[in-house]
Amino acid sequence: MPSLTIDTRPVTVPDGATVLDAARALSIDIPALCQYDGCSANTSCLCCIVRINGGQRLVPSCATRVVEGMAVESETPDIHAARKTSLELLLADHAGDCRGPCVNICPAHMDIPTMIRHIETGRMHDALLVVKEHIALPAVLGRICPELCEKGCRRGQLDTAVSICRLKRFVADTDLESGHPWLPPCRESSGKRVAIVGSGPSGLAAAWYLQQFGHACTLIDQHPEPGGNLRYAVDAAKLPHSVLDAEIDLVRRLGATFQQKIAIGKDVSIAELKQQYGTVLIAVGEVDAARAQAMGLALVGKGLKVDRDTMRTNVDNVFAAGAAVTPYRHAIRAVADGRSAAQMIDQHLRGLLPKHEGKFTVRLGVLSDAEMATIMTGVSRDPRTAAPNLAGFTDPQAKAESVRCMHCECAKQYDCDLRTYSQAYDANINEYKMQRRPFTRVETHNIVYEQGKCISCGICVGIANREKETLGLTFVGRGFDVRVGVPFNRELSDALNKVAEECAEACPTAALAKKAGQH
Repeated sequence: MPSLTIDTRPVTVPDGATVLDAARALSIDIPALCQYDGCSANTSCLCCIVRINGGQRLVPSCATRVVEGMAVESETPDIHAARKTSLELLLADHAGDCRGPCVNICPAHMDIPTMIRHIETGRMHDALLVVKEHIALPAVLGRICPELCEKGCRRGQLDTAVSICRLKRFVADTDLESGHPWLPPCRESSGKRVAIVGSGPSGLAAAWYLQQFGHACTLIDQHPEPGGNLRYAVDAAKLPHSVLDAEIDLVRRLGATFQQKIAIGKDVSIAELKQQYGTVLIAVGEVDAARAQAMGLALVGKGLKVDRDTMRTNVDNVFAAGAAVTPYRHAIRAVADGRSAAQMIDQHLRGLLPKHEGKFTVRLGVLSDAEMATIMTGVSRDPRTAAPNLAGFTDPQAKAESVRCMHCECAKQYDCDLRTYSQAYDANINEYKMQRRPFTRVETHNIVYEQGKCISCGICVGIANREKETLGLTFVGRGFDVRVGVPFNRELSDALNKVAEECAEACPTAALAKKAGQH
């Protein structure tokens, strides 16, 4: 059994092991988009390159066998730069949507297509879990949201957007009307407390998530009742107080406490709140110099300054969200901000470095008429489901509307290896310009093949060969034009009979994926 070092760390591996095997034994995460256990190394992606024994040439770790005494470099700046270039070349020829256009434009980045798919199949609790992961007040927002997501809905290119907001409202109302609304599990108490100044949309959202993280929250507000502008500035005919109160009650039942009729700066100062609670979140309007002074903040300059990435202010242990960061007109942005602030505060209280949710996303863009016809295959052509202006959907209406969704999202939006490593290596989607491949989709058995997403890794070719598919798959073309295809221009249904599902599971980019409902 040979021994080697990777970045000076020793490891012993079985005879015949590769450098990639050795790295994994040390929990070193080397990107390998074309390697699959049980199949020969393809060395097609060139993302797993390393340096051996100080040499000038970089070699693929997936195909390099370990020899005794080998010294490997893996995590150096120049190797990372080379891997980044390999990823950017793959991205230049990658045509697909990481997330649906509706998700990209939604300030909360809620997984709208998955919510809709659950509604379509009658899994209402699952739909609610998807909604509540990103939106704390869905029944409220389902009534007053400006429908930004619907402005991004690709269905609007054909006729009219899917009625996303009403579907979100339908999910939330169904839960509230059930008599036992869902409450998420909370972590064990951290023993930490957070004072939230303001009980409007951003403050309520922050409390909803902070309580789940195990941190006790107290919302402090000058008004007689919580809700902020949701209660005192929105027409009650559009947003009934009964709906607002029902969702506020869920925040309260999760453990948050409310203190009303307390004016910051008059009844209590920020400094006093810091002393009492340790951490403060300001979730009220913009804090200029005069208001900062009135709140008891000793600031130099024009007022409260906020790092948009971390929600930290220029005052120790004081964070800000909502209009305190940017004057927002829309409650959905305030709610999204409250969630982000809760995440940043949680990391702060646990002594962790700020870590953001992945924002990396490839976008397919506007589709041609022919591409639209392809993506509409199997999608309802019915017009947008009508409902009275202030009324919500009935169950049949919600299901009728849900089947209008084109489901533009990627089947591997959460576990695509290309996306994961591109984000980790800060790859630039637009570093190398190439003409976008046309959108195509072929369905067979229970899988879907979208060639535009294929990075020609060869994993599916190897699996088909290993299992001796009668026809199987092969590489077609040369150079940058090489593609995975079916020999002799036959159909995909002729190529994969034994291993279609395994190929879909193994595909690093969901070029091959299981059909909806098969996941």
